[in-house]
Amino acid sequence: MLQTVWAVIHDGKIEPLEGVAFPEGAKVIVTLLPEEDEPLFWLSASKTSLADVWENTEDNIYAELLQG
Repeated sequence: MLQTVWAVIHDGKIEPLEGVAFPEGAKVIVTLLPEEDEPLFWLSASKTSLADVWENTEDNIYAELLQG
């Protein structure tokens, strides 16, 4: 299961912002987010996900049924 955890780098170490228990030897992916562009990053990242939800042909069927 994937788990997303917010963290900061302090004295060269990655420190989670909340208490989490990582199993010893757990593999992680670290993505550095530039602070000045953070709102733009999340807007861009969510745009793709929202498009997948809202812009799909399956919803057209429901719209036609509601109009019919």
